[in-house]
Amino acid sequence: MSVNSFDELLSIISQRIKKQDTNMRRSITPAERLAVTLRYLASGANFTDLEYDFQISRKTIPFNVKETCQAISQELAPLEMPKPNKEKWINIAEKFYKEANFPNCVGAIDGKHIRIVCPPNAGSKYYNYKKISFDYFIGSG
Repeated sequence: MSVNSFDELLSIISQRIKKQDTNMRRSITPAERLAVTLRYLASGANFTDLEYDFQISRKTIPFNVKETCQAISQELAPLEMPKPNKEKWINIAEKFYKEANFPNCVGAIDGKHIRIVCPPNAGSKYYNYKKISFDYFIGSG
């Protein structure tokens, strides 16, 4: 992530994730909270690794990650994924019709590989797009 993108995201969510300092401790800054969350989401590092990288307790990190993800979702969802209105649905359907020749379609789901036992003498009907027979995966036939 570029520094500019990080700063832009931070400016959008910082008020939601900012905590107050106390006499007993300094709070984790919004920038640190966002950095830990992004590292966790991008790398899949465990909380112990993040504890050593950021000098933040591994018991605190899950709460920070959850709060930061919620803030990102609440702030960005209306901007990046607005609820479609009737006009938007019509535009989506027209685009599907133009590009895929599917009339009255507003969405599509990619195929699912389901393991089955092929009927005898089925020929090429039971091969997936990678040309692998379905019965190959379950070891029969």
